[in-house]
Formats: sequence, C-alpha cells, structure tokens
Amino acid sequence: MRERHAVWRDVTARGLAAVLALACAGAGAQSATLVTHSSPGGGGDLFLRTLAKHLGPKMGVDLVVENVRGGSGARAVARVAQAKPDGSVLYAATPTYIQTTLLSRPRHGYDSLEPVAILFFDPELIFARAGAPFRTLAEAIEHAKRSVGKARWGASNPASLERIAMERLNRLTNAGAIVVSHEGGGEQMIGVLNGSYDLGIGETMELRAQLQAKKLRLLAVLSAARIPSHPELPTAREQGIDLVLTKFRGLAGPRGLPPDVLQAWARGIQAVLADPAYRAEYLRDGLVPAYMGHAEARAYTAGYAAQVGAALREFGLVR
Repeated sequence: MRERHAVWRDVTARGLAAVLALACAGAGAQSATLVTHSSPGGGGDLFLRTLAKHLGPKMGVDLVVENVRGGSGARAVARVAQAKPDGSVLYAATPTYIQTTLLSRPRHGYDSLEPVAILFFDPELIFARAGAPFRTLAEAIEHAKRSVGKARWGASNPASLERIAMERLNRLTNAGAIVVSHEGGGEQMIGVLNGSYDLGIGETMELRAQLQAKKLRLLAVLSAARIPSHPELPTAREQGIDLVLTKFRGLAGPRGLPPDVLQAWARGIQAVLADPAYRAEYLRDGLVPAYMGHAEARAYTAGYAAQVGAALREFGLVR
C-alpha cells in the first residue's frame, strides 16, 4: 500500500500526462474513454467530441467518445460504474442520470458514480420548424389548445430533463399536447423538421446547424435571464410562463477514483476551460461556464437529486 501511494505521489510530481498515462496503462496505450448515453449528433455527443478535441492534447492522452444508448441512460451509467476506477473511463453527466435513477431504480444509478467535475450549464431552448403556423410560444400553445389531443411535442428520453420540461410546459399552460420521447435530441429534431412534432426542446449546440440553415425557429429559452448566444430570444418567464430549468454538463467516473486522478482531471479541465480556442467554441454553442471541482460537484449533484426527487413526487411519478 505504501508503495502504491509513493507511486501516485511520484506521478503527481511528474505532471498531469503521467497520471493519465499510468491510469490508462492497462491497455498499453495512453487513452481514455468518455461515455455518453446520447446518440450521435445529440447534445451529449457533441459536447464530448468538442471537449475531447481540446482536452486530449492538454492532458497528453487520446480521448475516445463512446455512445452507449438505451435504458434512458442506465446502460451508459452501468458501463462506467463497472469500469476500473483509474480515471480511464468517465461518463458525460447530465440531469438524466439522476432522473433515470429516481424513476427506474436501476442496479447502477447516479450514486454508483463519483462526480469528477461540472463544467457548464446548458440552457434549454424551445423550438419549432421554420414553416410552423405560429411564431411565438404563446401562439404555439394556442395552436395546441385548438387541437386538443392532436398536438405533438418532441422530447428526449423519458427520464430526461427535456421530457420533464415539456410535461411541465404542457401542465402549466393546459395545452393538452402529447409529449413524445426519443433516446436522443437528433431524432427529436428530425421529427420537428418533418412536421411530426409542433415543438421540440434542445440546446444550441445540437440545433446550431439547422438554425444557421434557417430551418428552425426559436421560441423561448428556459433560463432565468436571456442568454448571450441568443440575446434576442425571450425567456418563457418573460412570455408569462413560469418555467425555469437548469441543465448541467459534467464528468463522473466509477466510485473510488484516486485523489491524484481526480486532481489530474481537475487541472486538465480548468486548463481547457481557459483555452481561447475552446472558449470560442463553447460560447458559440451557448454553454455557460460553471466549473465545480470534485467536492463541490458532489454536493451540487446531491442537492440537484433532492430537487428532482421533489419534482417527481409532485408529478406523482415516484413516492
């Protein structure tokens, strides 16, 4: 045991890349895997791929993104929870892994993972196809009310923050819409574009290409204040609907990660957040920097879980 601690102290002294090199040495290569429950093209997938492009070189390792779909994120969480706790496999944490745990009680829940850091808050946007017969959120709600039981709104997987947001919007406005879930934001967006759904919900990074092509129209942001990436876009609250949500994006790993590995990831993350090239990309994607290290991220996750549990009980989804 003393020898092992001595090795970790020596690695720390030699620097960040050496820590991850030791952590990943089992495969004979300096690489780490970042796992997401998101499908390719979804918010979690895009977040990890952009992060990996900038973070990998700073940490001296190859970062590989792995999409593990199914079970509203439960399969991805299980994949990471059962990995060796050496820092070589991490999960792209969002509120989904908390909500899936509380709703489904899978064998491996959010509490099977160790929060490494929270990097960003990611504002949620309500959107419609550009050719929709309404131009504001209020008009979209009235459209749904005029066709009770026929209006369809898209959302991500059943345990996602996006699904809860759309259900709350439906309930607060008495719109009478049907909310349809998908495993990822990409499939949901296709449904909005082809007219299957009147409304969708997502983040700037997964909508950006279609917004630039003028195929989508933004109707509201579900934050407390307008956001820098879309200063012209009113909040739902400004439009008379008291709906404010906070979506975080972070990283979590198997329980039992050594302190040196946690510190290595912390240093790498802090360095990449300050990098001008990455900063330009995450601001373009509408991400709001909100760095929290291991201890703060763990406390924040626990508090967030308590809030989500209260909301689910309000909806009668859990006891």
